[in-house]
Amino acid sequence: MSKEFGDFQTPPSLVAAVLQCLNATGKTWTRVLEPTCGRGNFIEGLLKQADPPCEIRGIEIQEAYCQTARKLITESGSTDIVIKQANIFDVDLRKDVQWREKGPLLVIGNPPWVTNAELGALESENLPRKTNVKRLRGLDARTGEANFDIAEYIWLKLMRELALEHPTIALLCKTSVARHVLQAAAEMHLPITHAVLRLIDAKKWFDVAVDACLFIVESGPGEQCYEAAVYRNLRVTEPEYIIGIVEKRFVANVTAYAHSSAIEGNSLVTWRQGLKHDAASVMELSYDGSGQLRNKIGEIVVVEPDYIYPLLKSTDVFNGAVDHPEKGVIVTQQRLGEDTCQLQQTAPQLWHYLTAHASTFEQRKSSIYEKQPPFALFGIGDYAFAPWKVAISGFHKAPRFRVVGPQAGKPVMLDDTCYFIPCPAPLEAALLASLLNDPLCLAFINSIASLDGKRPITKKLLQRLDLITLFKLVEKEAFVARAGQELEKLGVCMEQEGAILSATETLLTSYEQNNDRASATKEQTGAIRQLTWL
Repeated sequence: MSKEFGDFQTPPSLVAAVLQCLNATGKTWTRVLEPTCGRGNFIEGLLKQADPPCEIRGIEIQEAYCQTARKLITESGSTDIVIKQANIFDVDLRKDVQWREKGPLLVIGNPPWVTNAELGALESENLPRKTNVKRLRGLDARTGEANFDIAEYIWLKLMRELALEHPTIALLCKTSVARHVLQAAAEMHLPITHAVLRLIDAKKWFDVAVDACLFIVESGPGEQCYEAAVYRNLRVTEPEYIIGIVEKRFVANVTAYAHSSAIEGNSLVTWRQGLKHDAASVMELSYDGSGQLRNKIGEIVVVEPDYIYPLLKSTDVFNGAVDHPEKGVIVTQQRLGEDTCQLQQTAPQLWHYLTAHASTFEQRKSSIYEKQPPFALFGIGDYAFAPWKVAISGFHKAPRFRVVGPQAGKPVMLDDTCYFIPCPAPLEAALLASLLNDPLCLAFINSIASLDGKRPITKKLLQRLDLITLFKLVEKEAFVARAGQELEKLGVCMEQEGAILSATETLLTSYEQNNDRASATKEQTGAIRQLTWL
């Protein structure tokens, strides 16, 4: 495999299974296009069929592969085959691909399994022109939100440029690519009349640990439908569930979503992401057996203790190991963009340590660090120093909300794989966690979470939680029981059911009245505390 091209040649046995799956639909295609045909395994499979297509067109960037694929022309019989050596990104599919006939068109193949960021790191030229494909704004366009699979770009190119041909497009790809394509097609109003996603075993076929599928999209002039039935494999006849775009938002299980969608809305609290520094070897610390701090490369670290905070990572939060953090993190700023050069005077030991590892910070790839002070952080602000937090892991598929409190008088920091709501007091944190852990809320998250992604839980997802509606719909007795257990763990006394419900209602009202703030005001928090003793 060529890493630069994201090259996974499709095994002939998988080609045969894909073609059998397509044939089972009862449809036939007189024309077939393979946009990244490689050695020609799909073309060879098409020629072996009892009724091969009349025309096949292949596009391939690598000359050696083109030569191999062209050898199939001698075995093509009555099928007209043309293999064009070109970068798919430079081909205008409306003008540069010539057909003799006008029959039904099938686009088939296995485009590259690689992202634009990975190709950029390799300094590859196998990239589309630099465009904001997802139409992102601000910081999202400069961070991971702007990273996309090359296959995703190819999908959108095919759907746009071949729209008038009303093709059936059937490509092997990551399931995350299929999901993103469905979302982008809905946003761009690309004509999809039917879509199916059939899972494949990527480990078996390509020896890679990703969720993958055969994604089949039919395009045409009929009623547009941005949903896709998900099948367990290429052979089964009944789908497991349906994914789709509902009210312009992605839904991972349309049926399950229908039962919990009442809490779909806009969060009145701002979910925050943990610290981002991209320098874990230097910034993250742990205590060795002798009580000394060491960094991840094994060095003993001696810096001013005021700049070291307890740290929890996503696995800690998911497993509930939040009471005794075993790691620490160096915090160089109190707010975004703060000048770090002051550390030369306020923390000379820390400054010496950081400058000794300056090369680690200089190697940070993300453009967000450009024009920032030395050793800058992101995910930093007053919210990061809130004494209490309600946190969730972004990396794990099962949503679990945890109350995180201060340790040894210091707020606990979370890394950037976690999301949280900052809270000024344990009561607020306990009530929020108890509400968010309600079965209705967890079911809703499961219905919209992209479980095939590296980060199933995202800030964008959490911002869809309407806490006020959720509180109206929860089973109150079960909620009070959860809240009572959480408060007992935190040492907060609130025994009466009415007090818990009143405190929660007061808290949510404060969010509604101050929906541009991350937590209740000092006065409102005081009012909530008074309810504790009712």
